[in-house]
Amino acid sequence: MTPGEERFLRRAIELAAEARAAGDPPFGSLLVGPDGAVLAEERNTTISGGDVTAHPELKLARWAARELAPEEAAAATMFTSCQPCGMCAGAIERSFLGRVVFALSNEQLTALKPPASGPGVRLDGPHLPEEARAVVAGYYL
Repeated sequence: MTPGEERFLRRAIELAAEARAAGDPPFGSLLVGPDGAVLAEERNTTISGGDVTAHPELKLARWAARELAPEEAAAATMFTSCQPCGMCAGAIERSFLGRVVFALSNEQLTALKPPASGPGVRLDGPHLPEEARAVVAGYYL
């Protein structure tokens, strides 16, 4: 990692601190173009915004998909305070962002959190796969 990249990663951590100070979970991210220009910044607003999907990585992936051509997105780098969760990783992939640099891994984050409580989600399927396949088949060609 270059000193410039360290500066961007430290900014993501600052955004995480801002989120925590505002009463939200401590996560922050920024998107940087290939020339080193900051394109956009976000912090977590899941509590203050009342939206469980308001992760900064997801907000930036949406922004990139809306505002950047695919080749511009592919040349951009997201710097984020923690490794993106599954929801955010999926959005990042679909927005064609080229690189993600993170400060804290999912394993490191999990070690800082209390054990999960609650019943969890029960996945039940696949069911009616042939009917569902008929709708999807050929779409991705």
